[in-house]
Amino acid sequence: MKKIVITEFMDEAAVASLRTAFNVVYDPRLVDDAARLMVEVPDADAVIVRNRTQIRGELLAACARATVIGRLGVGLDNIDVAACEARGMQVIPATGANALAVAEYVIGTAMVLLRGVYLSSETVASGQWPRAALSNGREISGTCLGLVGFGGIGRLTARLAQGLGMRVMAHDPMLAPGSPVWQETGVQCASLEELIAQADVVSLHVPLTPGTANLLSAQRIAQMKRGAVVINTSRGGIADEAAVAAALREGCLGGAAFDVFEPEPLGAGTPWEGCPNAILTPHVAGVTAESNVRVSTLIAAAVARALKA
Repeated sequence: MKKIVITEFMDEAAVASLRTAFNVVYDPRLVDDAARLMVEVPDADAVIVRNRTQIRGELLAACARATVIGRLGVGLDNIDVAACEARGMQVIPATGANALAVAEYVIGTAMVLLRGVYLSSETVASGQWPRAALSNGREISGTCLGLVGFGGIGRLTARLAQGLGMRVMAHDPMLAPGSPVWQETGVQCASLEELIAQADVVSLHVPLTPGTANLLSAQRIAQMKRGAVVINTSRGGIADEAAVAAALREGCLGGAAFDVFEPEPLGAGTPWEGCPNAILTPHVAGVTAESNVRVSTLIAAAVARALKA
């Protein structure tokens, strides 16, 4: 019976489906037990991971028998894809399965940060009544959403935003200005400079590569509209976090929602500590009860097919 090692959390029903045909080692704590992980993977035919398990270097070398790497998500920066393919391993991401969760996170946090009233519960409960101070929040309708990256998640986010009356522009160097996708979606094709200067909400939807590292630099942050909101659900390292935090403290930016960081988890001396108008979440934008089922079911089926082929 072929063996599958699952190193991070996965929907139990999907795990159970794999157990009907395979020898499954499932422990969501395995990612943090390097010694045990190195013992379990050498005779595994497939390894299923989320974003924390690093399939590269020593761990990749230990996967002597594996032919399939399943990724419970879409980002592949924790997997040395080229090295896997060179070893004959098929890398399978859960493309599209968590797109709705991410898109809703972007729209939800944008609404919270633009309105600016939802983080005052403790103040109101204490008997204070900051009605005047909290009466200048902005409606999302009529604002401009700038999407940096216009793949599947970006396009779904655009559709939700348009339903709320937002104007949407996007920058994606992989899409030509004459691509039919712009007319089909009703989204304006823009240069990065145009987007940065015009958007009320800037949302990042690109993978971390040498070309996208520090894409939202301190210089570009300084060019954003005063009071603009920045949202990062892509990867840490794409935005200059210290520059975003400084702009929030100075009142130049109106808010930020960051789900990804460099490093993860945050360490001592992080620029985010005590930062105003910031929503910080632990890399869960794409993880909901529903998306976990979709992602897990998709990967379980895909890995099973690959092993049976």
